[in-house]
Amino acid sequence: MQREEKQLEAALDALLQRINDLKTSIRTLLFRLENEYATLSWPSVLDSYAVISGQMNTLLKVMKNDKTPLLRNLIVLPLVLSPDPDEELKQATEGRVVALSHDITPDLLRTKPDPDVEQRQNQFEQRASQVPPEASQKQINALNKVVNHVLEQITHSREDWENEATVRAAQTQTCVIQDTQALIAAVGLGKSLKPIPNAAPAQPGPGRAQAGPAPGKTTSTIKTTIKAASQVHPYNR
Repeated sequence: MQREEKQLEAALDALLQRINDLKTSIRTLLFRLENEYATLSWPSVLDSYAVISGQMNTLLKVMKNDKTPLLRNLIVLPLVLSPDPDEELKQATEGRVVALSHDITPDLLRTKPDPDVEQRQNQFEQRASQVPPEASQKQINALNKVVNHVLEQITHSREDWENEATVRAAQTQTCVIQDTQALIAAVGLGKSLKPIPNAAPAQPGPGRAQAGPAPGKTTSTIKTTIKAASQVHPYNR
């Protein structure tokens, strides 16, 4: 008997630890959704969901472990019912349950849904049972066809993305990123360009009027050679 009690206590401690981890992750995600919605990115939300999903799977593995006793075979009974506040109960439930009174105990120990929920569920089951088997099978086949088509599209798109990413990663680099950025900065912003000093004006000769340099005109350092069209035209005869 003591061995079973120790085994049950160890299993409950492990379950409580996993549940607390799960609660912490859910609480953190809710806090970020309420307070960081302006800067929250979708990949980070997916990461949070992945953590929660992993914790759920871990909790299920603990419950299905051979060392965990079948909790469905155990009975929970309240030892004392009192309307007076219970500090230990309040601390254990994080303030959700203050007292184990006659009003709240039936809801805590309920093993079936609420009567309203159970009634609606029975109505849905009756409506489902009234559908002919052939019609329901046609609907199931149509739904499966649509789902399979969507899955195929998603699979093909994912394969195309992965292939494109692989091809891009395998391509050899044909330029230097730093040089390209420096060239763009030089053309667009004039960064790292050295100013060209103005040439000295020519001395005026006898009988010539002295002309000043044209305002706002800079000397070009690019040398160009212009030839007559008749000299370079390949079909000139």
